[in-house]
Amino acid sequence: MTKQSMTALLEQMTLEEKIFQLMQLTPNFLSEDDANLTGPLAWMGVTENMVNNAGSVLSAVGAKETIALQKKYMENSRLGIPLLLMADIIHGYRTIFPVTLAIGSTWDLELAEKSAAIAAKESAVTGIHVTFAPMVDLVRDPRWGRVMESTGEDPYLNSEYARAFVRGFQGDDLAGDLDRVAACVKHFAAYGAAEGGRDYNTVNMSERQLRESYLPAYKAALDEGCEMVMTAFNTVDGIPATGNKWLMRNLLRDEWGFDGMLISDWGAVGEMIPHGVAADGKEAALKAIEAGVDMEMMTSHYANHLKELVEAGEVDVKLIDESVLRILKLKDKLGLFENPYRAASEEREKEVLLSPEHRAAAREIAAKSFVLLKNEQQALPLRSGQKLALIGPFAESGDILGPWSIWGKQEETVQLHAGLSAHKAADIVAVAKGSDIDAVTEEQLQEAVAAASQADVIVLALGESSEMSGEAGSRGDIRLPEAQLELIRKLKPLGKPIVVVLFNGRPLDLHGVIEEADALLEVWFPGTEGGNAIADVLFGDVNPSGRLTMSFPYSVGQVPVYYNNYNTGRPLTPQNANERYVSKYLDMPNAPLLPFGYGLSYTSFSYGEATLSTDVMNVGDTLRVSVDVTNTGAAAGEEVVQLYVRDLAGEVVRPLKELKGFRKLAIQPGETQTVTFEITEEQLRYYHADLQLKSDAGEFHVFVGPNSRDAEAKSFRLTK
Repeated sequence: MTKQSMTALLEQMTLEEKIFQLMQLTPNFLSEDDANLTGPLAWMGVTENMVNNAGSVLSAVGAKETIALQKKYMENSRLGIPLLLMADIIHGYRTIFPVTLAIGSTWDLELAEKSAAIAAKESAVTGIHVTFAPMVDLVRDPRWGRVMESTGEDPYLNSEYARAFVRGFQGDDLAGDLDRVAACVKHFAAYGAAEGGRDYNTVNMSERQLRESYLPAYKAALDEGCEMVMTAFNTVDGIPATGNKWLMRNLLRDEWGFDGMLISDWGAVGEMIPHGVAADGKEAALKAIEAGVDMEMMTSHYANHLKELVEAGEVDVKLIDESVLRILKLKDKLGLFENPYRAASEEREKEVLLSPEHRAAAREIAAKSFVLLKNEQQALPLRSGQKLALIGPFAESGDILGPWSIWGKQEETVQLHAGLSAHKAADIVAVAKGSDIDAVTEEQLQEAVAAASQADVIVLALGESSEMSGEAGSRGDIRLPEAQLELIRKLKPLGKPIVVVLFNGRPLDLHGVIEEADALLEVWFPGTEGGNAIADVLFGDVNPSGRLTMSFPYSVGQVPVYYNNYNTGRPLTPQNANERYVSKYLDMPNAPLLPFGYGLSYTSFSYGEATLSTDVMNVGDTLRVSVDVTNTGAAAGEEVVQLYVRDLAGEVVRPLKELKGFRKLAIQPGETQTVTFEITEEQLRYYHADLQLKSDAGEFHVFVGPNSRDAEAKSFRLTK
């Protein structure tokens, strides 16, 4: 349909029909069950007329249900306006990929895009039109449970992943490619900066910090063509995002030029009341529509109050028309007016969901996401002929999909025991649970010791349950539960090599684990093919190449701790480490236990000295930075070569390092490859005190290395 026909359709709608298009409900509201009349319908003040004209439904399951919902809805639609079906497809629909933080750890944008494309295909065939992803919130506090949905602490890397996920979900032709879905970037804005790492909590920062660190990834997603934006639960400069006119109208609409659809998060319009910026639902509706929120998710303040506000002259009907038109345009872009059911197909669903091709991709991406954090005495890879005892609460657990794997099924998941048993080199002589996630009995410990005594190597499967991270999964103590630390202490005196396989959704305080383990493999929540992928890495079929995209703290007392921090007027240095009056802790180091970009391999790499094409760079020039990287070990491997820059004297303080590029190289034993990065003046810009994006003339340091910590500086000057 044309823009003119959309406008003509809008003109045919009554005010109530327009307002009801701004409502999103769950499928049970459209159910014919009489219980709805005294349950959800009555509780939310929703009438049958509202339901029949609601613009969207979220979280319908499967082609059978989505087709039935759309059919019933179209039968009741006076103007033939189709229903928009949305869902949280975060890191897979039925084929579950590793959690997003793990996908970030691959440092592989093509694999990230591939995971999103497969998730889109599987969800599209079930009838879903929009996914509430990607989540691109920058996170520096691992106490926050939703870190598992993020790609970490760096604005540049997050931006690159935001683009990759949008490309994967939407493809090049959203209208013509029915295996794609519209993407919705979230949570706008700065949701990952909640104080204390406590979900839904206050966010408070300067506009310069917001623009420099937290906004770039949202902007990157929109520049890639992302169709939708979701508001955040938190405040921005003292005003909840969902009612923040500066954030949504001035910045998102006017400055960035976004004219797509903006949806609230679940109940966020109504949450302005407990936030304390709206006295009641009527005022909440007023503030949300004035801020530019097009669709209200799971509260009915628009439906119950906008008509009254328009008739009283408090809301201009043009605001409602703008929102409705954006919703209609998205429905049209998805081809729903011509085919309301789009790609939904019960028959094709059987072929697509969890197909062998999709399982293979999940296995590959999982293996590439694992980060080898420690490997002493060549404990890994495991060797043929070694007798293994598999011990721990995750030895035979299917709870390895992560908290946002809504449509994944544990019974379809390859757990660790099954994955190891299927490997030709495996000789598992004993299996024991050892402990529960957060409780242990003496009987369990004795069983674990007996199992370990039969083996040459202990494979210890530890971690968090999925309920310990994700939304509302904030933790004040991010160590492993004491029960699992007790299990390690019980097994350590046996003197057997201990290989820890760690399942979790966030960076942890690893004390009690890392010093006791001979090898430590971080596998996150690895998804449907987790067990097979872990076996691939433990036995050396795949050389681990994952690198951290978020620092692991030495202690929760350091949090937030991140690589791209500022210096102080009294910085801690090796020379003044024994002085008191410098910026340091008395009881722990300043640096994280494991830095951003860190990860080991089964081989070793050496870096030559970086060379610069010039030590004086003029505006308009391109500075080339080259380094030789050699595989000095006996195995083929992949190395993530990372480029960082520091502005030594800015108008405002600058980070000690900022990631500006990376390259993932596959290098054979004895082979040397040369990597060349390019730096332009544009990459050296930042937001000054006047919030203008520009660069400074002066001295810069450039670093090339395997992580944010281990890199030598080279200098150049920018002249203007």
